[in-house]
Amino acid sequence: MTTEANTGGPPPATSGVLLVLAHPALERSRANRAMAKAAKGLSCVTFRDLYETYPDFAVDIEAEQASLVAHDVIALQFPLYWYSTPALMKEWLDLVWLHGFAYGHDGVALKGKRLFVACTTGASAKAYHAQGYNRFSMDDFLRPLEQTAHLCGMTWETPFVVHGAAVKDDDALKAEAERYKARVASLLPAQQEV
Repeated sequence: MTTEANTGGPPPATSGVLLVLAHPALERSRANRAMAKAAKGLSCVTFRDLYETYPDFAVDIEAEQASLVAHDVIALQFPLYWYSTPALMKEWLDLVWLHGFAYGHDGVALKGKRLFVACTTGASAKAYHAQGYNRFSMDDFLRPLEQTAHLCGMTWETPFVVHGAAVKDDDALKAEAERYKARVASLLPAQQEV
């Protein structure tokens, strides 16, 4: 796809947060549903549920690239599946964040934007360190996305992680959702937060 962002023309107007959610069973996820609902309450958040939009994995590359170009902050929300993103988010990255668009000599469409990751885990925080059950930190597991931000000339924002999501009670999930909403709002310029 050719856009003004990668052909040297004037950059398109950008604003707000593009929140891309990938959860293959969102109806069963109390944590990701609560987080998404809280963030969708912010007026400058554009919400995209990949599994709802592309149940057949047939991603509309041009539409997705246009949406990326139109936002200052790209937020990826997902449950950590086998120490990575769910399959459709990986497919979306593979198909949409192309050489010549997101990276490479002429791939400057995402340069200067911010990449923010929000994810949930089933295990507690203590499981994510060198002596823990999972042997590595969350920073280690999210390193490929951090490197993706670097490759694309984006700013990597500190990730938001909810550990032990499946065992949190309703009050704890509500608190996490409010904390998430505040974090997403903090990524917006002050005049856009409402």
